[in-house]
Amino acid sequence: MGRVYNFSAGPAVLPEEVLQEAAAEMMDYKGSGMSVMEMSHRSKWFDDIIKEAEKDLRDLMNIPDNYKVLFLQGGASQQFSAIPMNLMKNGVADFIVTGQWAKKAYEEAGKYGKAVKIASSEDKTFSYIPDCSDLPIDDDADYVYICENNTIYGTKFKTLPNTKGKTLVADVSSCFLSEPHDVEKYGIIYGGVQKNIGPAGVVISIIREDLITDDVLPGTPTMLKFKTQADKDSLYNTPPCYGIYICGKVFKWLKKQGGLAAMKELNEKKAKILYDFLDESKMFKGTVVKEDRSLMNAPFVTGDKDLDAKFVKEATAAGFVNLKGHRSVGGMRASIYNAMPMEGVEKLVAFMRRFEEENL
Repeated sequence: MGRVYNFSAGPAVLPEEVLQEAAAEMMDYKGSGMSVMEMSHRSKWFDDIIKEAEKDLRDLMNIPDNYKVLFLQGGASQQFSAIPMNLMKNGVADFIVTGQWAKKAYEEAGKYGKAVKIASSEDKTFSYIPDCSDLPIDDDADYVYICENNTIYGTKFKTLPNTKGKTLVADVSSCFLSEPHDVEKYGIIYGGVQKNIGPAGVVISIIREDLITDDVLPGTPTMLKFKTQADKDSLYNTPPCYGIYICGKVFKWLKKQGGLAAMKELNEKKAKILYDFLDESKMFKGTVVKEDRSLMNAPFVTGDKDLDAKFVKEATAAGFVNLKGHRSVGGMRASIYNAMPMEGVEKLVAFMRRFEEENL
């Protein structure tokens, strides 16, 4: 069977060039006689891999010198605990809840201190981003937290919230490296890589150095202390070596594409093809207000659950896979990450157009 067009929200499509390179090096990485899966994380080979990956990421994102780059494990969900454990000096954190992942982070932080929901879009099924220009920021808030791109509901912060001087922490899992980010606007910008960068198992956290201290909540596990990981350059214990290796290859692929500004331009073109069709369609409808639409995750529905199911079944048979919406919302969702080619979006829209003609 040939390659399908994989619209999965994550683990998600990777650049074919990266997969081919990894396949060629599977049995023997650069004359080592070993796969990267087999080599010691203390070896010279892996030391070069992780250092080069960090250098390329710093180049791509223009990461300032006073930020540490950490390659971590445990998924973004583990950071829902690690962040309050490390940052809650005053015991207060403010949350803008725009979807399930921000909601989970908010609930988790409530175990360690006072978590305050200062804005939410739950009243309209997370279909929009609330106005964040003048929020009731708590005077004692240690940080303000957002999930910048909502994978499930397909929304995206186009303007960062006004935190009134408080540290901004952002989960960018599903928009990581899809466009430029001004890292200095964040105290922590982090995300799981399995949506837009690499295989599941790696979390990249970019943390301003003044937030990395020994002053953490009592009982914070050694592994969840930012300082533990920073002091050992992500090598306190065995890291997810192969995942980091693939991330490094994706960083180089992104640089070859022209960097993040070029990727944003391409992603805007791909998303426009899909959203323009949804806006004109008599059958399919997008579920997000236009001004808050994500470039990465586009949910849509027909309004008929049986027709949704038929569409997903026929699309899968035609080679457009993983279009079923998240179990919590139903419908469909096309995740069109960096590695999804323009051709994939064009062919999906052509299929949707035919399906509409045949089923209206």
